[in-house]
Amino acid sequence: MLDKIALALCIIGGINWGSIGIFGFDLVGALFGGQDAVFSRIIFTLVGLAALWCISLFFKSTTD
Repeated sequence: MLDKIALALCIIGGINWGSIGIFGFDLVGALFGGQDAVFSRIIFTLVGLAALWCISLFFKSTTD
């Protein structure tokens, strides 16, 4: 369950980075009040923590 939540957050982060890279548009910042807004910073922090969690998926057995 935690793996799927972390993966979903990483996908959100990837889409956001893609929109920044291609269009120069911060989707998360736009939706939640700018990059400096508290809620945006919480989302960015959760995405970062999810990415760290996903590193562990490289070392998990696929027989789970």
